[in-house]
Amino acid sequence: MSAPQKKTAGRSLLVTSAAALSSLALTAPVALAAPSPSPSASPSASPSATPPANMSNVGGSRLGQAGTQVNLASGVPVLPKDITARSWIVTDAESGDVLAAHNAHWRLPPASTMKMLFADTVLPKFAKTEKHKVVPSDLAGMGAGSSLVGIKEGETYTVHDLWLGVFLRSGNDAVHVLSAMNKGVAKTVTEMNEHAEELQALDTHVVSPDGYDAPGQVSSAYDLTLFARSGLQKKDFREYCSTVTAKFPGETKKDKKGKTIRKPFEIQNTNRLLSGDYDISQYQGIAGVKNGNTTNAGATFTGVAERNGRVLLVTVMHPSKEEHNEVYKETAKLFDWGFKAAGKVQPVGELVPPKGAAQPEDAGEAGGSGDSAGSGASAKPVASATADEGSRGMGTAIAITGGLLVLLAGAAFLVNRRWPLPDLVRRRSSRP
Repeated sequence: MSAPQKKTAGRSLLVTSAAALSSLALTAPVALAAPSPSPSASPSASPSATPPANMSNVGGSRLGQAGTQVNLASGVPVLPKDITARSWIVTDAESGDVLAAHNAHWRLPPASTMKMLFADTVLPKFAKTEKHKVVPSDLAGMGAGSSLVGIKEGETYTVHDLWLGVFLRSGNDAVHVLSAMNKGVAKTVTEMNEHAEELQALDTHVVSPDGYDAPGQVSSAYDLTLFARSGLQKKDFREYCSTVTAKFPGETKKDKKGKTIRKPFEIQNTNRLLSGDYDISQYQGIAGVKNGNTTNAGATFTGVAERNGRVLLVTVMHPSKEEHNEVYKETAKLFDWGFKAAGKVQPVGELVPPKGAAQPEDAGEAGGSGDSAGSGASAKPVASATADEGSRGMGTAIAITGGLLVLLAGAAFLVNRRWPLPDLVRRRSSRP
């Protein structure tokens, strides 16, 4: 699913903490149901190039309208004119304000951006130190041409290894092993659909946990943004989605002397706004989240970035312009617009809270694993692209920290529609 990778020089990167929010009165907007997806939709047929007339109104009536929705006024920058995506959305990650959108609720194949929902659903279930020995049935049922991290039958991996495979290499093999640990793909898909409903992501219907094209599998730019926003409440999710490079366990072999060895190999994040490429630079302030690409879905991407204390989420689905890294180029242009427009443009809608948002929840580390910084020293998480260039491993290593989501207004984490992100990253001393 992912484009061929090109190694880039390592950088030490940093996103500043999201601003703390004061206690305000709770409000919970009412979500309107979206039409049910067609189970007969064929994954081999390209989705219609025309948005449906009847789309969901979740988050506001304007978000259900076809075409571009933005409140242009004096002082508000004009949207970039060369955005070719079928659907996109620019939102404030903390307030939930939708700054601008284009066919936000258009149900389209999501490709591997669906892995955000998979991670948000399954991450809390297993401690990252837990180990699993892969058996053949774990890898059954993967689609032809799936992106793989290189998991081998008979080898043992930690949960931490598997999540690095999911986020960095978009490995469907890692997704299937984690699903097997979760008592199977069918159970995992059911739980993902249930979690999507809890998040009020009503455009989404999950068929395959890895996002591989399947009949009836759809999501929307709006829903993918909800998944990213929910996932970013989790410390481990933030760590994995912001990691540029990491060491992944290789296959056990015998060397020339007959000694059993298992050498790791390096994997790199296929999010090109995070890792860079020959035709695109790391985006200033980027901190994740997830990309995807299949023939049917085209290129899809949800990103989170921070500048001057403001955190934005941008989702782009299926650009029609067929240039290398086009989805990242269009995302970068929308980020640029969003940072210029934030605080000036009136929103056209909002990201709705989960159904249980008024209830206290533990949105901290996965599987009770404790501080993320205590594991995976080979991983290199990052955020903004403002640091000096240098050789990989030099400079200050950046690790994702932060425990439980800050609970405000009497243990409620949704405050006046504001859902504060925990600190995205903090500077810490580099580890050997």
